[in-house]
Amino acid sequence: MNGPAAPTAPHRELGLTDHEYELIVDKLGREPNGVELAIFSLMWSEHCGYKHSKKQLRKLPTEGPALVMGPGENAGAVDVGSGLAVAFKVESHNHPSAVEPFQGAATGVGGILRDVFAIGARPIATLNSLRFGELDSPRSRYLLDRAVAGIGHYGNSIGVATVGGEIYFEPSYEHNCLVNAMCLGIAPKERLIRSAAAGVGNHVVLFGALTGRDGIGGASVLASAELDDAVDKRPSVQIGDPFEEKKLLETSLELLDRGLLRSLQDLGAAGLTSSASEMASGGKVGIDIDIDRVPLREPGMEPFEIMISESQERMLCVVEPDKLDEVLAVCEKWEVRATAIGVVTDTRRLRVLQGGEIVGDMPVEALVDDCPLYDLEPDEPDEPIYEPPPARIAAGAPAGDTLLGLIGAYNIASKRWAYEQYDTLVGSRTTTRAGAGDCAVLSLDPDGGEGAIAVAIDGNGRRVACDPYTGAVEAVLECAQNLACAGAEPLGLTNCLNFGNPEKPHIAWQFVRAVEGIAAGCTALGVPVTGGNVSLYNEGLEGPIYPSPIVGMVGKLGDPADLPAMGWQREGDAILLIGPFAPALAGSELEKQRGELSRGLPAVDLEAQAAAHALVRSLVAERLVSSIHDVADGGAAVALAECSIASGLGARVNLSALSEEGEVALFGEGPGGWVVSVPPEGADRVVRAATPVGIFELGQVGGDRLVAAASAASLAVSVSELRDAYEAGVADRLR
Repeated sequence: MNGPAAPTAPHRELGLTDHEYELIVDKLGREPNGVELAIFSLMWSEHCGYKHSKKQLRKLPTEGPALVMGPGENAGAVDVGSGLAVAFKVESHNHPSAVEPFQGAATGVGGILRDVFAIGARPIATLNSLRFGELDSPRSRYLLDRAVAGIGHYGNSIGVATVGGEIYFEPSYEHNCLVNAMCLGIAPKERLIRSAAAGVGNHVVLFGALTGRDGIGGASVLASAELDDAVDKRPSVQIGDPFEEKKLLETSLELLDRGLLRSLQDLGAAGLTSSASEMASGGKVGIDIDIDRVPLREPGMEPFEIMISESQERMLCVVEPDKLDEVLAVCEKWEVRATAIGVVTDTRRLRVLQGGEIVGDMPVEALVDDCPLYDLEPDEPDEPIYEPPPARIAAGAPAGDTLLGLIGAYNIASKRWAYEQYDTLVGSRTTTRAGAGDCAVLSLDPDGGEGAIAVAIDGNGRRVACDPYTGAVEAVLECAQNLACAGAEPLGLTNCLNFGNPEKPHIAWQFVRAVEGIAAGCTALGVPVTGGNVSLYNEGLEGPIYPSPIVGMVGKLGDPADLPAMGWQREGDAILLIGPFAPALAGSELEKQRGELSRGLPAVDLEAQAAAHALVRSLVAERLVSSIHDVADGGAAVALAECSIASGLGARVNLSALSEEGEVALFGEGPGGWVVSVPPEGADRVVRAATPVGIFELGQVGGDRLVAAASAASLAVSVSELRDAYEAGVADRLR
């Protein structure tokens, strides 16, 4: 008979390897106690330490003329003129949302809001990028329903507009959904603050909600390991309170406006552990934390629980002694708890005290700077990684039926059901909102600025699964392409890199190639990466998710009045397709709907793409186009259909010049295509301007049907049929 199983070493239960434990012993010069082991396990987790990704992230370009604050801070920021800066960042809350979707998604919004106001910017808008399994699955419908409800609950309650986003449905996300949240905020440049602690003898003040056991171990238990349904991880999901966060936001901004803080940091993953360690590391100082002074929601919490709790709506700041009373008074005014729980020291150590005794004593450098970094071992797989998706559109179907099938497909059909749950207008800045255009446009006028900013978030994991490098390049181009529809010049990019287990060679290959693709795309467009997030180990027993680099981009434009619409504007307008668009079925939505998944995508000419982006921005800025819409999922036929749905007007076009194969011309995908309509008298000017980057004269607006010819293929579908399929595709599955 087998005897009882040998007990697992405590460090292994906390996600540390034997080698990492030996390193900790070496750096401490002794065995760590329980408090220290818990703290190291969080700081050396994948989520906090980026130990499998940091070396790769160094490949990304991080310099640009508009850059104000780059990687390493809570959020990045860019200069938008008039003395203003826009701060923005995207982060994931994937694993918590797969376990408890409402709170997981809600606290994802809360966390990204804190990242933005932690540097002194007032949040003005959020976006989200969501991935679920196919809607045929009851589990995926449940996760979608509750995640969207959580996003709406938190954003609507705190009064920050949700202005855009995207939702994709693919089989690989069935057991590991993705919930990526992006926030942007605005501030006078001089109000921006960094997180580095400063000033030996200064107070460390904790303000905000009480500290409880919710979220304990979230960074290691959830975010740094594969999901396993056999383990109940609900206690590791944080619980959010948007009304507490609203008070926290106003308190933080008033403290900064009054010049009362030396530094400010939010408490996210790993709670006090990461915030205190990172503040001390940034300032090259030490911090002592007296856990007896931490206000608790639950009695009897152990020292390690207090230090690693991920209770939401909390901030940590450094305050000079002569300003402490004023800081506490501002917090009291907003009915926010505030307590001096520690002090800045010159020891370069994080020390945890209880009852006057030291219960944890660790070098800050060991916690933050000496986290072991690993070299990935990428290896391109010989065999397909993913099962082909289910087939829904038969090969050889009439082109009109294929178009209706695509326009009603889950990835393309209207997401009105979701975005109507969000307040998109609060704040009175939203000029173009979710569902009304290719990007959101927010006026700077309420903040005393000139012009507007445009923002979009994009990614297509299926195309990255086909070709990690080219798919990631396309994600950058697609985001900038959406901004170009508003004439906005991109100023900065944030990313959230969602991948499987990087210790597996084929996942490492996906990750390395995708990072290289993002770097190439950003370099070609001259856009710096201002920061972001990495979410690894997104897989379970069924396998990994599609590699899903999500990019968010912010751009600047002039007067937002009279921007071109997405839909046609007048009967008789000429329809043109601008750009170096070379359609292919590889990686397309049609290929998916036929149950196929290619290996490889056509190469992208980045120089030609960059030139086309600049040309399109100038056409929009000069008001030379009446409508504009980028060609994306479903190809040119779907883009044309979406323009007809948005306007109620039909069109008659010939797409034969796009490809000798009719199906490719209609439904092939690729970067670098914009469908525009222009008044007949202005068409020649646009054609002349666009000739150097590529121009196709397709036809004209008119009638109540979309009529398209493409080599041997043709279709004629009424606008009402297109609209019905588009509106019903997702909504009917959720009734």
